[in-house]
This record gives sequence, C-alpha cells and structure tokens, in this order.
Amino acid sequence: MRPGSFFGRFRAVPSASFSNASVVLYAVSARLGGIVYLYFRVDIRPDLERAGHWQALGLFDIKEHFVAIGLALLPAYWTYWRKPRAGESTRARTALTSILAIIVWWSFLIGHVTNNIRGFGA
Repeated sequence: MRPGSFFGRFRAVPSASFSNASVVLYAVSARLGGIVYLYFRVDIRPDLERAGHWQALGLFDIKEHFVAIGLALLPAYWTYWRKPRAGESTRARTALTSILAIIVWWSFLIGHVTNNIRGFGA
C-alpha cells in the first residue's frame, strides 16, 4: 500500500492506542445494559414468560452470562494490548479480541430479537 493512501494512513495508527477506549466503552455499555436490565426484568420479562417465549428468554440469560465473562476478560485484554511487544505472539490478543467481538455481537443481536418479540412500545 502507498503511504499516502487512505488505507496506508489508517494502517499507520498503532492498534494499542485503542485498547483503553475498547475497555472503557465495553464497561460503559455493560453498565448501561445493567440499568436497562432492571426495566426489562420488571416490565418486559413477565409478558414474555406469559406468552411462552422460553427460547428467547434463555438466549437472553446466556447473553447476560457472556457479558459478565467479557467484563472478567477486560483486564487481560487491556494487559495484552497495552504495550504489545514486537516479538510476542499475537495468539492471546487475537483470541481475546475475537471473544469480546463475539460477545458484543451476540448481545446486540439477542437484545434486538428480544425487543422485537414484544414489539416496540407495546
């Protein structure tokens, strides 16, 4: 790639500079999700239980567990991405990043599916 191209400039940004932002944004999202969860637990979950949407509720419960596991992985993620060494293997960084990405996408999709089952504003 040419150094002056868009992709060349984008690639020049050190990936470790995003580790703090990733950790903070994940933690903030989990915190906001915990706040919204109170509303879900009191107002929405009973309606879904009465309607018999047990599979959706089970997937939502798994989502909660995955988010908690992701919170537990954040210190390791931050440690591995804080100052990556040149000769160091990238397996741990790749694995942690992949796990957190899967958790984020799983949470996004299951949250929206659960919301769509009940219907907006219902």
